[in-house]
Amino acid sequence: MGAIEAIAPPPLIEGRKTLQQVSREIGAAAERKPTWLWWLTFSISSAFLLVGAVAVVYEFRTGVGTWGVNNTVGWAFAITNFVFWIGIGHAGTFISAILYLFRQKWRTSVNRSAEAMTLFAVVCAGLFPILHLGRPWLFFWLIPYPNTRGSLWVNFRSPLVWDFFAISTYFTISLTFWYVGLIPDLATLRDRCRRRVRGWFYRFFSFGWDGSYRTWQRYETVYMLLAGLATPLVVSVHTIVSWDFATSILPGWHSTIFPPYFVAGAIFSGFAMVLTLMIIVRKVMHLESYITLRHIEAMCKLVILTGGIVGLSYGIEVFIAFYSGDPYEQYAFLNRAAGALAWGYWITVACNVLTPQLLWIKKIRTSLKAVFAISILINIGMWFERFIIVVTSLERDFLPSSWAWFAPTRIDAAILAGSFGLFFTLFLLFSRFVPVISMADVKGVLTYGRTSKEVRG
Repeated sequence: MGAIEAIAPPPLIEGRKTLQQVSREIGAAAERKPTWLWWLTFSISSAFLLVGAVAVVYEFRTGVGTWGVNNTVGWAFAITNFVFWIGIGHAGTFISAILYLFRQKWRTSVNRSAEAMTLFAVVCAGLFPILHLGRPWLFFWLIPYPNTRGSLWVNFRSPLVWDFFAISTYFTISLTFWYVGLIPDLATLRDRCRRRVRGWFYRFFSFGWDGSYRTWQRYETVYMLLAGLATPLVVSVHTIVSWDFATSILPGWHSTIFPPYFVAGAIFSGFAMVLTLMIIVRKVMHLESYITLRHIEAMCKLVILTGGIVGLSYGIEVFIAFYSGDPYEQYAFLNRAAGALAWGYWITVACNVLTPQLLWIKKIRTSLKAVFAISILINIGMWFERFIIVVTSLERDFLPSSWAWFAPTRIDAAILAGSFGLFFTLFLLFSRFVPVISMADVKGVLTYGRTSKEVRG
């Protein structure tokens, strides 16, 4: 027995926490008044959101001509931002569903925030196809509902319609999955709450949870089914987004490697954003015992894996272009690497291929400052990747007579800033009213890595 205990893995939760300590320490963030730091960050994010809202209203009243798009470059910042935010949302479903099915216990400290991040990122992403419609107030025409227009239906061959179904399905399943996992914690907050209005809120949304064996059994069955439903979405949603490009005939777009390449890139950027948020939450909310270096390391290893797939995809793209002998395809990649936007392409390569390689070094992988900086650089690189893919192929297509340059306007920049403001405002509100770590899941792994004497003690 001693030999078995000697090789036991290190505990996931530090400090030999009790069940009562978990409820008290994690639930405290949702119970106490917000700090000045919370108000400061909320004010900054709200200011960015306000700037974006003003820009959107101006664009609604004036038209998409306020963007930098033209007859040649019809897709630019809006579609770039859409693909970027959809990618950010992938890590939440991956952590919650796939790692749950594979029984990866370290996910318990980060799954709640990752799921919330998914919802907020999908909300941000869903705005951009609507803004891109030209007449956004008629966005409901995308829904194939019984109408008075006779046989006039949406064009099911349009990528905008594919995106609509992908986003709505992904958001619905992710929201259901997140909410079901939240019910036990809402019941805990209900029992601890001393405020009348907030207590009513927790009672209503906890659905009369009583913590009985029968309740837990049904909860775990439903959670397992939702995890099974959510898992294919990790692959399908960004695959559909990649088809927006891959089904075209433009050089640099029509590639069969796009679906797996986009999926890997989405998980890559999503995990980078999870790392960014978790490092901040860990420090600000004093949750070092629950989000440990072991959790950070595990996510860094997945970043290394998905970053390697993304780097390999970059190389395969270039190889296919030059091996094909197609002069248009070859020029598309020469233009990316040596054209007017070459600076953006090499930022992409530096941030997405070279920077993640630093995580092979354990000293860097366990340094919070280094991981935080690397995660931010990865997300910068992933935004530039989508921008380069979208813009360079449109700027230089088959006919030199139709070539044109793209230059973003202040409205483009304001809407991009507003999307980040929306994302962080929603995340801050989430951290204010809901436990950022799943108390029920953490309680299930408290004894992981402990010896039998420690458990009995």
